[in-house]
Amino acid sequence: MTGEAGPDDSVHAQLRSTDRVKALSDGVFAIVLTILVLELKVPPHLPHKSLLEALRELRPTLIAWVISFLISGMYWVAHRDIFARVRWVNRDLVWLNLLFLLPCALIPFASSILGEYPDDPRSVQIYGVVVILGSLMRLALYAYVARHPALLWPGALGAKVTLGYLLVLLPVVAYLIAMAVAQVSPTAGAIIFLIVPGTYFLAVTIARDSSAPTAEVEEFS
Repeated sequence: MTGEAGPDDSVHAQLRSTDRVKALSDGVFAIVLTILVLELKVPPHLPHKSLLEALRELRPTLIAWVISFLISGMYWVAHRDIFARVRWVNRDLVWLNLLFLLPCALIPFASSILGEYPDDPRSVQIYGVVVILGSLMRLALYAYVARHPALLWPGALGAKVTLGYLLVLLPVVAYLIAMAVAQVSPTAGAIIFLIVPGTYFLAVTIARDSSAPTAEVEEFS
């Protein structure tokens, strides 16, 4: 009987399409982004003179929403970049993906703390722990697929994997700095969180536009 083209028959039974993994992940990120905006609530039936005061009180929550929306978007793009290379998933990769989604799903909770307690260094540090866990699990996903080329599309991974690792770790350094700075100024720590996505995408753009782009850089966006 003629077998289906794909991985070696000895391991084919253990491999599955990426469709359900990507669908679940996209659904989680869609829910995370939706929950984030639900935190933005202006009290109803406000007298006209109290509206500006209410908006000022809402400002920390709005800032936390912008930070969390951009970081969640950065993680979604990172997930898309990784799974653009992946042709097959095995049980290990499925579980690593779930563990990556775990801290990502906690971002709305961390965002609510950051918005409710903007002047408390611990709120910035709790937020930092959540996003660092997300970055480390993203690193674990990237490292796993880099070490298992049989799961990837042919030619999906270039020779300079180290550059890919550095791009993944760049936000972690910034998050650690933000947590340390928050001890002196929680506002400054939050600002660092805010500029991380822009800095990350700028670093990727510079690397992509360099004279010798690699497959890793081309897959990051």
